[in-house]
Amino acid sequence: MADDFNNTLMDSVTDTPLHDGAFDLTEQEKIEKIAGLFGEIMSTLGLDLTDDSLRNTPLRVAKMYVNEAFSGLDIRNKPTISLFDNRYCYDEMLVEKNITLYSYCEHHFVPIIGKVHVAYIPHSAVIGLSKINRLVQYYAKRPQVQERLTVQIANELKDALGHEDVAVWIEADHLCVASRGIKDTNSSTITQSYSGAFKHRYVQQKFLTQINSR
Repeated sequence: MADDFNNTLMDSVTDTPLHDGAFDLTEQEKIEKIAGLFGEIMSTLGLDLTDDSLRNTPLRVAKMYVNEAFSGLDIRNKPTISLFDNRYCYDEMLVEKNITLYSYCEHHFVPIIGKVHVAYIPHSAVIGLSKINRLVQYYAKRPQVQERLTVQIANELKDALGHEDVAVWIEADHLCVASRGIKDTNSSTITQSYSGAFKHRYVQQKFLTQINSR
C-alpha cells in the first residue's frame, strides 16, 4: 500500500526534481532531521546555539521549511480545483491578476517575490476564483525556477478545465540577483505561457491590456 501511495505521489510531481526516497519520512521526521542539520550549519558558521535568541532557530527553520515554505512538495497539500457549470454562457476572457507570489529560488534558497496573472476563456465550466490563488501558492511553495513555475500553473489549469485556452504571466524579483552576486535591485524577470486561443496575437494583447490596467 505504501509503495502504491509513493508511486502515485511521484507520478504527480515528476515536474519537480525529487529523489526516489522523497516521501519516506513523515513530516515530523523531516522536521527533526532538518533541525539537526541546520543546527550543524549554524554551529559551523560560529553561532552559539546556547544563546537564548538562537537556541530554537534550527527547529523554527525546520518547521518553516516543511509546513510553510516548501509544503508544495507534498502532493497531499494540492488544492482541489472546484469547477462550476458556466450557466451564464460567459465566453469572454476571465482574468485573475496580481496574485501574490512568494517562492524560493532552488539555486540559493532565497526568496522569489512577485505577481502572477492568470486568464482563461470559459467553455462549459468556470473555476472557483480562490482555487486559482491556491493553485499558484501550492506550486510556489517549492524550491523553484520561474520558468518551471509558469508551466506548472498553466498545465494544471489546462488539465482542470479540459481545454487549452489558458494564459499565465509572472513578473518577479529574485533575491539571488538582488541580495548577492551582481546585487541588482532594479531588474525583474518576466515569464509567460500562452495556449489555445491565447496563441493569437490579438488575444494576447487583450490579456496584457487587462493585467496592466488599474
